[in-house]
Amino acid sequence: MQTTIETRIEKKSDNGLSDMVKNIANTINTGIYETESEEGCNAFGYLEDALDFRWIVSNELEFLGARILVAFGGPNIWIDTFRKEVEGFWWGSYAKAEIHSDPMGLNDALEDLYISRLDEAKRRK
Repeated sequence: MQTTIETRIEKKSDNGLSDMVKNIANTINTGIYETESEEGCNAFGYLEDALDFRWIVSNELEFLGARILVAFGGPNIWIDTFRKEVEGFWWGSYAKAEIHSDPMGLNDALEDLYISRLDEAKRRK
């Protein structure tokens, strides 16, 4: 049984983009997505198909959040854990939906990945 939490969405125009953005936000807000993993739904599994990560850090390199590219080339869709939103762009269309819950621990998993990659970069020096 899949639970859907209604997400407020701001849209300036469409092309189906708003539905895609809303579905991604609902997945994050509920923590439920279709998976073949025996471990069930978890943040690391959700991030396996991410196309790019952009880290948002303080001047002291403290993790604040991340932008994750989850669709590219029509449409482009980013999950932003710092601003707590999903944004989509497709030609002249734009849609945005709020992230108000993180039951799968997406932001915590991103922080773990950031710390791991930062440690690896330090070791390379």
